[in-house]
Amino acid sequence: MLAALSTQQIARADEAKPATYWDDTQGVEIPGELGQSSIQVYVPQSKHTIRGYMLDYWRAQGAASVYGNPVSEPYGAKSGYYSQAFEGAIFQFRPEYLWTETPSMTLEPVGREVLESRTGQTRRDGKRQGGGGDRRASAWRTYGADSGVAQRAAANGGSFDADSGHSVTGNFNDWYASHEGAWYLGAPLSQPVNERGIVVQYFEGAVLMRSEQGRVLVAPVVREQAKALRVQTAPVAQNDLPEYSETLLWTTDNPNPLGDPNASGRKWIEISISQQTLWAYQGGTLISSTLVSTGLDPNTTEEGLFHVRYKLPTQDMAGTTNANGEVVALGQEAADNAGTGTEIGETPYVVQDVPNVMYFNLDAEALHGAYWHNNFGHKMSHGCVNLPLYFATWLYGWAPLGTEVWVHQ
Repeated sequence: MLAALSTQQIARADEAKPATYWDDTQGVEIPGELGQSSIQVYVPQSKHTIRGYMLDYWRAQGAASVYGNPVSEPYGAKSGYYSQAFEGAIFQFRPEYLWTETPSMTLEPVGREVLESRTGQTRRDGKRQGGGGDRRASAWRTYGADSGVAQRAAANGGSFDADSGHSVTGNFNDWYASHEGAWYLGAPLSQPVNERGIVVQYFEGAVLMRSEQGRVLVAPVVREQAKALRVQTAPVAQNDLPEYSETLLWTTDNPNPLGDPNASGRKWIEISISQQTLWAYQGGTLISSTLVSTGLDPNTTEEGLFHVRYKLPTQDMAGTTNANGEVVALGQEAADNAGTGTEIGETPYVVQDVPNVMYFNLDAEALHGAYWHNNFGHKMSHGCVNLPLYFATWLYGWAPLGTEVWVHQ
């Protein structure tokens, strides 16, 4: 059956009152009730709390293993966005992207400010003050699309940003591609450069560094330059808040455990239509897997890269299909009007109490539990991804808002 969210339901969710546990936001817009975690947790390593939408996206992007621990409480930034600072970056809620395919969280573009504070000032033409025998000068130059830098990037499987005039190659590019760097980190602001014995590369939203072993990490520049970035880092008391752990946010135990639940790296879900199988990953570690049921013709499940964008613990789902079995309208109103007026020939359907609903695209397709069949491994739905009930219960807690969903053949 189809897990479908109507346009009216989406609008109501967008207008929902903000959660009451947000604080110190200075009037900026904050997320409504989108299915984010209701638990506020304490991170003893940095003596700060994290909750709700920030907690979800932080977990989705790899928690402390990628952008570090929180170094501030949530606040309203001067840019007008709801924000929270972490060791390596500042997360910002972008409401203008809330009902698009683009994630509605990104990183504040602090990279240029950090770059200037570390390496001096810029000239009037915007180029680095790199002269005077500075061997790093070429790292700050702006290159053209026909330059050797751009050509080498293309030849070696890297990328070149024509606007910033810099390329991303090698293991920096591997990290950039596997962490949605184009959205979260933004454009490169330099070529790789050696600083204090470490190779780093500056981006709009963060700074990447390469360890001696060749591992790429996000540099803790926000923690190091919190004062210059106007971040309030005063620690807060734990009081009665629970200490953060990954499994604390789970709604049940993993039914098919395959890997360390605390593995490093961001969360992502892979769904194969040809194999009717779902795999849940934490970085490169396979955490769990299950057979699924995707869309049956003519309502095939959309392929592409998406994100968990709206969650409901349970939902009544309704709509109508035409004579060919194609879903032509969503929502209870459409089902009620089937067979009347212009809807003559349409057949209504209603599925009550669909559990653990996780919408991931703009076609109102979702991951959700299915209690009406046990034929997983075969196409059965009107477009959504049907899950065994026990697996859907676990996945609902494991996959926060912002988790990437990759659907392919």
